[in-house]
Amino acid sequence: MPTLFYYLGLRFYFHSNDHEPIHIHVACGEREGKFSIFPEVELIENYGLSQREIKHAMMAIDENKNVIVERWNEYFDK
Repeated sequence: MPTLFYYLGLRFYFHSNDHEPIHIHVACGEREGKFSIFPEVELIENYGLSQREIKHAMMAIDENKNVIVERWNEYFDK
């Protein structure tokens, strides 16, 4: 599972066998969530992240959309 970056204790990553559309997983300890990137950042699944963690994750994803897309395309050779 390639890790893209960390922010405020949150780990942003995708699975090595992930699928489109481009999305990102966020974990904090055993808690995690899955977020869409386009057309806007949105929580798709939540497995225990607090509202504060979700807010921080969404802000970080929005600020790093270009990095996420670039890393996704590099990893999956697109």
